[in-house]
Amino acid sequence: MKSFGQWLTSPWRRSALAALAGALPVLAFPAPSLWWFAYVALVPWIALIRSAPTGKRALYDGWSGGFGFMLAMHHWLLPNLHVFTFVLAALLGAFWAPWGWLVRRFLAGVPSVGRIAAALAVLPAGWLMAELVRSWQGLGGPWGMIGSSQWQVEPALRLASVGGVWLLSFLVVAVNVAVTVLVAIRASRVPAVAGLVATAAATSAVWVWSPRPDTDGRTRIAVVQPGVVPGPDNRFNREEQLTRELAGQDLDLIVWGESSVGYDLGRRPDLERRIAALSRETGTEILVNVDARRSDRPGIYKSSVLIGPNGYTGTRYDKMRLVPFGEYVPFRSVLGWATSVGEAAGEDRRRGTGQVVMDVGEGLRVGPMVCFESAFPDMSRHLADDGADVLIAQSATSTFQQSWAPEQHASLAALRAAETGRPMVHATLTGVSAVHGPDGERVGQWLGTSESASQVYDVPLSHGVTPYVRFGDWVVRAAVLIMAAWCAVEGLRALRFRRHAPRPPVRPARTVRGWPARHGH
Repeated sequence: MKSFGQWLTSPWRRSALAALAGALPVLAFPAPSLWWFAYVALVPWIALIRSAPTGKRALYDGWSGGFGFMLAMHHWLLPNLHVFTFVLAALLGAFWAPWGWLVRRFLAGVPSVGRIAAALAVLPAGWLMAELVRSWQGLGGPWGMIGSSQWQVEPALRLASVGGVWLLSFLVVAVNVAVTVLVAIRASRVPAVAGLVATAAATSAVWVWSPRPDTDGRTRIAVVQPGVVPGPDNRFNREEQLTRELAGQDLDLIVWGESSVGYDLGRRPDLERRIAALSRETGTEILVNVDARRSDRPGIYKSSVLIGPNGYTGTRYDKMRLVPFGEYVPFRSVLGWATSVGEAAGEDRRRGTGQVVMDVGEGLRVGPMVCFESAFPDMSRHLADDGADVLIAQSATSTFQQSWAPEQHASLAALRAAETGRPMVHATLTGVSAVHGPDGERVGQWLGTSESASQVYDVPLSHGVTPYVRFGDWVVRAAVLIMAAWCAVEGLRALRFRRHAPRPPVRPARTVRGWPARHGH
């Protein structure tokens, strides 16, 4: 019988185990939503990496684990992107290869107290560097940041108002590092416990200190979710029916989901007139989302359009951050083959040029986002800074209806609300639709993927500025400084070693006869 250590000598077996370990954190996200598991989910992966025999093997362990993490987080893409899902996971997973090297550098063998203390700062900072790079919209955006798993934990949401989801990711990784040391390195348990105590103390201090937005009134917003209805005409008819049922409910705004209108209103003025009639019947403006080729400029856009009792109000927002492969193909000249193996976009949609805050009447200002733009914390932060009272995300995840994607997407509203101190409405075509208050708390009931209905929410309003809105991504900047400081220390250490290293003795020169040369004769 081979021992486990001998079994791991196979590179392929080790890579497979690293991929499996890397996939474990997905259980902390919806739909399982085992939020507490996030604080130990990285332990098997970290323990495996620290046992790597070489730095090169640690790089592969980091890459393999990153591949497993990204594949698990995006597994619902498989029916649409097919084999390209694995290519995407391998590409994104590569950003964790340097992190794997760092884990071995700090935790291999029996690390000193100093190394463990440094690891509790450098390893979370290194993880944030991986999340930062892969958060670029061209690489799929920040879907599945490990801090997002804490969307339903009140203390975590309080921390998000201070440092955003980045602070949550930093703390989750730091706890995992400390638990790994506590479990796997007996001789270093004291500094591990000290690290956990320090993390708990810092978290408690932030909890006590962090200011909370002051609630000052409420607004009544309705979400219209037509459900799975084939064809844009039938979908519009269902939305019209559900909206008409909202008459007489004293609403301040009605929100339809992403792609709720499948035709450009300039080409179909009859649809604009029907929506305007609904606005008159319900006594409020209606925020729809048009997914069509525009009549006033070339290209297909996804646009949030505000319709009032007299028709188009002149206020619209064109989606800026498009879904890679779903709405455009990055580097189409190179990756265009993805359209032949999956359901990638046959034509690239056009991007908007700037965010918009809309005045919907009675002094209420809303900041719209479309689809996975709600995954980007900077977009909601800028809207709040520009004066939005309510954040709105119009979404459609019908392609992934039976997967974990709809619930994962809806959960992001809690984080964006807590970060900005502004309520957020997540309105979808087919579920999950959700509303969260300024503290990230759930308001009313979610509309699930099996429902075709309209729902009215009494949404609490607030004023004030959260530290995250005021100071932005300071946690990311701190992580960059931590990495820079560590690199500087390592560089100085290497330079000092070179200066004090013993020089090899100089061998005497030999003559052609093999005898040492005698100078002076």
